[in-house]
Amino acid sequence: MKDDVPVMMAPMAGITDRAFRTIVKEHGADLAFTQMVSARGLLENNRQSFKILDLEGEKQPRAVQLFGSCPQIMGEAVALVEAKYSPTNINLNAGCPTPKVVKVGMGAALMRNPQLLGKIVASMARQVKCQLSVKIRSGWSDKEINALEVARRCQEAGAHMLIVHGRTREQFYQGRARWSIIAAVREELEIPVIGNGDIFAPHDGVRMLKETDCQGIMLARGARGNPWLFTGIKRVLKGEEPVFPSLQERFEVIFRHLELAFKFSEEHVAIKEMRKHLSWYIKGLPDARRARDHIMKIEDSQELVEYLQGYADEF
Repeated sequence: MKDDVPVMMAPMAGITDRAFRTIVKEHGADLAFTQMVSARGLLENNRQSFKILDLEGEKQPRAVQLFGSCPQIMGEAVALVEAKYSPTNINLNAGCPTPKVVKVGMGAALMRNPQLLGKIVASMARQVKCQLSVKIRSGWSDKEINALEVARRCQEAGAHMLIVHGRTREQFYQGRARWSIIAAVREELEIPVIGNGDIFAPHDGVRMLKETDCQGIMLARGARGNPWLFTGIKRVLKGEEPVFPSLQERFEVIFRHLELAFKFSEEHVAIKEMRKHLSWYIKGLPDARRARDHIMKIEDSQELVEYLQGYADEF
């Protein structure tokens, strides 16, 4: 097995902001996608859409995920994003399961309309010069498993890479991801296939590569509070044992993440966003529940840093 396969960070709403992307890149992520951004919002110059994108000045490689359901709008949006930010990869979201997205025919709803999805991909492919990827699920439900059909459509329409999450929309994030579907898509396609779903430990990533023969893997929930997962996977790929962070290393990354959050966001926004990240970072530590409850009440950046320094000193 190759030891240089790409290990990527999935786009995650409310999580993969610039601070988090910087952290995972510093810990071995080859590519880290933005949160999903509305293509229509970008074309309408929506301030919030550009704020979510947040790529100005970010080092390469940059990766963007867009969502939408209109071929023309998606084509215009990728042209805008590429001209403004020169990303390495632009991804089409055809896998988001949330009701507010699927009820308007976007995200995973596109799995139920392969013809439209193909038109969207073709429109984007005509406009884009960088790598174009599509992120799909195994299907809508256990009765509607159509990843192979959708994957073929995407490849024929001009996608350069396909990312497959082995769950259905109906599953959301419950149950097990069916890696056999990833393997079937990998066997069928000529373009690279990236596997996604249920990678929570270094050996999970290597096992997915062996079982599916996919050309890369994408981490999602397993990387929350655990950026060391990227380096752990890469160590195992080289035949080495993963190295887990010491308490000191864990808190060094916590403070680094805080520093970046306050650099890239307004104080009140950074504090709000960091609460969930801090909960993930300290999970499993002594008195983590007490610390988490206290962190949720803090509104001042200096107070937050001082509290965490005091908590770290307890060990």
